[in-house]
Amino acid sequence: MSSTSAAERADQQHLAHVVFIAGAAAVGGFLFGYDSSNINGAVIGIRQHFDVGEGVTGLTVSSALIGSAIGAWFGGLLSDRIGRIRTMQLAAALFFVSAIGAMFPFSVWDLAIWRVVGGIAIGVASVIGPAYIAEVAPAAYRGRLASLQQLAIVLGIGVSALVNWVIKDLSPLGADGSHDINGKLGGIEAWQWMLGAAAAPAVLYFVLASIIPESPHYLLSIGKTAKARKVLADIGGEDAADAKLADIRRGLRTETKSKVRDLRGRFGLLPIVWIGIGLAVFQQFVGINVIFYYSDTLWHSVGQNTDSLLISLVSPAINILGTFIAIAFIDRLGRKPLLLIGSAGMVIGLGVAALAFAHADKVNGELSLPGVWGPVALIFANFFVLSFALSWGVMLWVLLGEMFPMRIRGAALAVGTAANWVANWIVTVSFPSMGDWNLSVTYAIYAAFALLSIPFVVKFIRETKGTALEDVN
Repeated sequence: MSSTSAAERADQQHLAHVVFIAGAAAVGGFLFGYDSSNINGAVIGIRQHFDVGEGVTGLTVSSALIGSAIGAWFGGLLSDRIGRIRTMQLAAALFFVSAIGAMFPFSVWDLAIWRVVGGIAIGVASVIGPAYIAEVAPAAYRGRLASLQQLAIVLGIGVSALVNWVIKDLSPLGADGSHDINGKLGGIEAWQWMLGAAAAPAVLYFVLASIIPESPHYLLSIGKTAKARKVLADIGGEDAADAKLADIRRGLRTETKSKVRDLRGRFGLLPIVWIGIGLAVFQQFVGINVIFYYSDTLWHSVGQNTDSLLISLVSPAINILGTFIAIAFIDRLGRKPLLLIGSAGMVIGLGVAALAFAHADKVNGELSLPGVWGPVALIFANFFVLSFALSWGVMLWVLLGEMFPMRIRGAALAVGTAANWVANWIVTVSFPSMGDWNLSVTYAIYAAFALLSIPFVVKFIRETKGTALEDVN
């Protein structure tokens, strides 16, 4: 009895340790969410400060995504050369530098450059987080632990919205009696504080990345067997360490450093790589980041003027709730069922939101939703967010981390993640013009992609629940 309880305590200690190191690695995901969405509250302030139009604003907002694609492309290759931990530390340093640079821009163009630098950090974090967590997590818990990356992303989005709201609430009142984010706060304008606040979690990320262990896969690949075994023993116990070490060694024996040319197949790329790209593109083409990048501007444009930044806090809160639902069911129901449930919910949410926006009127050049259509748009846009969060928001990063065979995982993960950022850029840079042209049709297009994702998942996505990384083929 005592030996059983001692073994249970040891298992709990090992699980607590792996949760801690996975959580620490996921702080990169927090910065991913924070740094990509903190621009939301600052958009109007940037436009007014630099006196620029919708086109330049869209380019400035989306410039981070260009850097993200670059960071995602090279992040996996970099981590194979210098290790997972040093790659995380580099990403943290880039997050910090970009936050300070964006806080003190001389023009809208150098602001865009600092956004690109931050985007590179986001891209690196988007690759290294899921890869590291997948490598340290036991197969039985990998889905839930990998979900910590997405949980951290949505927490970052939520915290950035909250920080932006607090900063706006502290900003001086304008001529119309509302808080003016172009007003001075501590010697600089309030929107500058919104962008600079990302420096604080960047420091935390660097500190945490400095105290967690290196990936056992990487340690074994560079010949540090004793260190790799110690990490595995701390994660899963002494008894499991040798067996896991043998599994990793077996995988490395047949593995070569993956390169993009290894992904070539009959139709340009291997089928599994095309599936990863399709998964990544569908996740963005449903328009989720429109909610987070432009929510303040969006709800302002449809007449929700009382405090649209506070309204924007609702979506991140629902996003967090949906992510917790995904974490609870990912290793029970599996990846594929949750994707299908989410796709169906997104079709409903986006379809009704498109119908609501079809009733928008222009009043003094501004869009306004009459009567009940304003609340309907808010409710179903957030139903869309919930459906996305409990499915595609989590599943993309889990599947990209575990769906590819070991021999191509690094390069395939880089390609899939880069495709996600390119798709994100396309949606983000096109939304201001498309929304200005016809907001209802724009949402209907996003709904159409959500509908198309259903047959894609049914035909091409293979369930990976409970499968060891070394056994994926």
